This record gives sequence, structure tokens and C-alpha cells, in this order.
Amino acid sequence: MDKIQLLYVENVITRKKKTLQQHVFFFIEIENLDYNKRIDVIWAGEDGIWQTLPAVFHSLQSDNKEYWQAQIDIKATVDQSLPGNIQFGLRYQVLNNEYWDNKNGRQYHSQADSGIKLVRQVIQPLAYNPRLLDKQKFVPVNIAVKSSQAINKVTIHWTLDNWQHTKKASCHYRRHYWDKNFLSNARNPNQYGVQIWQAWLRVGSAFRLQYSVCCETDTDVIWANNQGLNYTLARKPFKLMILNLHCYQEDNQDYKFSQIAKAINELDVDVVCLQEVAEFWNNGLGDWNSNAARIINDQLAVPYHIHTDWSHLGFDRYREGVAILSRYPMYHHEARYVSESHDPFSIHSRKVVMAEIDAPNMGPINVFSAHLSWWEDGFAYQFNQLRDWASDRQHPNIAATLLCGDFNVAVGSQGYQWVMANGQYEDQYLMANCSHRQEQNFRINDPYWQQYQSNDYRIDYVFMNKSSLLKATSANILFTDQDYGRVSDHSGYVLTFEPK
Repeated sequence: MDKIQLLYVENVITRKKKTLQQHVFFFIEIENLDYNKRIDVIWAGEDGIWQTLPAVFHSLQSDNKEYWQAQIDIKATVDQSLPGNIQFGLRYQVLNNEYWDNKNGRQYHSQADSGIKLVRQVIQPLAYNPRLLDKQKFVPVNIAVKSSQAINKVTIHWTLDNWQHTKKASCHYRRHYWDKNFLSNARNPNQYGVQIWQAWLRVGSAFRLQYSVCCETDTDVIWANNQGLNYTLARKPFKLMILNLHCYQEDNQDYKFSQIAKAINELDVDVVCLQEVAEFWNNGLGDWNSNAARIINDQLAVPYHIHTDWSHLGFDRYREGVAILSRYPMYHHEARYVSESHDPFSIHSRKVVMAEIDAPNMGPINVFSAHLSWWEDGFAYQFNQLRDWASDRQHPNIAATLLCGDFNVAVGSQGYQWVMANGQYEDQYLMANCSHRQEQNFRINDPYWQQYQSNDYRIDYVFMNKSSLLKATSANILFTDQDYGRVSDHSGYVLTFEPK
């Protein structure tokens, strides 16, 4: 395919609250060549002045293709006229290269108030919000079809459970259609011979909607199914961050706390599991004002629910412990020692905190924030205690159990292999990024499994119970020189989860 190509342009003039305004919308497909890239629409109206309009990411089409969109919304005023007829081209800048879709320099043209113009497809679902909103129960599906196809019936084939059950919805031909940009009925002037068909789908509280489009003529059936991948709308995934804070041992500590809070805000993290959470010892009484988790929490755009407890004296001056920060309420929370030692002056005393969190569209999730000892200092005993505790907290309504934090056993080590060999929990970083390694290492007993781990130095993990109803869809390293900067002697990790 071309590196960038226009799928359709929409050009509509409406009157809203007695104000004349023009809306121009561009829907674009690109080949994903790198994370860092820029897509622009270079356009000019009837005044002949060329302008640059940045496009924004819309959705992932496949592993190597993405949808992007851009739009112009201009109101007519005494001092500003509408763009009217426009000409434009698309520019894609990536990896020090530049790619164009502009009809080989002749430019695309869109007439004022001309409606939808399909460029490549004969059937095109119009740009939708790929994110189902939290309380959204119905979804409008608008389908643009070239009139030359003589379509007499359009049907949406859709599912809410990954095609275990399929539903059908008949579309109706619309002279007007619901336009999310104007929140009103926007007409389709149909200058370019495009029909609009529409259906409303009831999604209720489902996490995901997938659909394809079937168009029938008197003699043929034509499908639009996103090149076999189907069109997908989904609710916000559950996002989890883990990080060992290094117990107040960092230079520029206040700045680093602010960077952690900035990442939580910008990445829209739902739950944060922290280790080496320190506060001043104060003769064993602690000092809440100096608690690292509290300081980070106070810098969030909206403070989260917080649950924290301490295990032992750290670095001769701090109460050192663990914490959970949650956007959502904690319906049950608890702290327990999982180590044989409960001596606050012993570094081998290890306490874990847990919380049951009801994540919207996911269900209740049991989250444990742990910092365990090294293999030779009691890891196996501590992990067994943690695992038994997690089993005791398991009940039929729990969607997932997540054991999170610093486990002090490296990938491929005896301790890590021992956890994986048990078969109850899986390493979610591997499951999201290279599940085949999980398969090679721990399901088929590949004798070369250690070679696959030779460059993986993690000791921080999210282990999820295999019986969980969720799956990890992404897992990324955080707080590197390239991403928010280093804030600890550990990297952080951020993972997203969706229902299976």
C-alpha cells in the first residue's frame, strides 16, 4: 500500500444557533513506520492561503496500519468568511523521510457543502469514536456507499463477545445522519454520489463492539470488514503501573516525585503499585507528611484512593513499605506480613498490601503490591504465603488477581523459573510482548529457554492468575532516559488489560 492515503473527505456547511459554519473532515490511512511521526493536511480555501492542519491518531487498524483524522471547523463572522471550496494534500513525516498523497501534485479538491467524497473504497464506515464511553449504551453506525453500486440493502453483522454470538441490524437509508461534530442532524448534500445508511446498535455495558458491513445489490454481495479485521469500538482498558521508588535515595527527589505524578496523569493510569515507599522513621511512629506515596498522590490531577503500610526500618532512617494508589474505590484492603520475620528492624521482614478494586467494565480485581526478599533469603516461603493469601481472597466474581511489584528474582533465575513452573501465574510483560517465549519456556519445556531470557534483566513483575478473565494487551517500560527520565534505580512498567 501507499505509505499514506486519503480514505474520504467530508465537507458540510450548517447553521447552528443562527451561525453559519463549515466542517471539513479528513479520514486517513497510514503505514505505521515508527512511533514518532507527524501527519498533516496541507490545505487552502478559496482565499488561496495554504495552511497546515495536524492530524491526530484515530485507531489501530492492524499491526502495521493506523487510521488518523483531521478536521476544520470554522464559523462565519464579520471578519472571517468560510473556506468554501478547498484543495489539499496529505503529508507524512517519519524517520527523516516525507511521503505525500496529493494526486501527484494536482491536489485533492472538495467543494463547499458537498458532503462525503469516497476516494478509494466503495463502502466506508464514517469516522467513529473508537472508544465506547463509560455510560454509553447505544452506538450509531453510519455507512457511506457509492450510489453507482445500486445498493438496495445494508446489514451490520455485529458481536459483543468476540463472535461467540452474532447479531444483525438492518440499516436505513438516511438523507440526514447523526454527525458527532455538530451534535445535530447534518445533511449529506450528496454531490459526489454517496448514500448514507445508518443503524443504531445497543451495546449495553459490553466492553467491546465488533462489526462488519454487508451490502446487497440485485446481483451481488459486497463486504466491508476492515480488511478482515472487522471494525472495533471498545471501552477504556484497565491501566496499571508498577514502580520501586528507591526509598528516598534519589537526587532531585522532589522533581522525580513530580515526574512520577506527571506520568500517572498523562498516561491516565488507573492503579499504581509502589514499593520502597518511605517516610521518616520518627522513633517508629512514622511521618505521614513525608510518605512518598502520599506526596505523589497529592500531585495527581485528582488524588487517588491510597492504601499503604510499612515492613521494616530502611536505610536506618525510614519506615519502608508498599502502597496502592487507585482511581477507583477499594472495597476491601488489607496488609500482611508474608515473611517468617515480623521484626521491624530486619530487612527480611516483608509486608504486602492488597486491595479489591471494582474497575468499570472489568469487574472486581484483586491487586497486591509486594516487595519480596531474594531467593536465598526466603523468596519461596514469601511467595507461597502471598499465593495462598491471593487464593483465599479469590471468589467467583473476581475478574483477575494481580501480584505486582519487586520480586527480587531475575528473569530466567531459579526463583523466576520456580514461579512459572507452578503454572498458576503468568508473567504479563511476556504475555503482552512475546507470549511465545512464555510458551517455549514454561509449557513445552524448551531446553534452550534460558537463551531466550539472556537480555531480560527484569526483577519487577505483574503476575496474573491464569484463571483470570482479563488479558494483557500492552506492557511497556517506563521512566527511562527517553520517557519521563529516570526516577529510581528501577524502571517502572505500565500495562493495559482488557477482557478476554
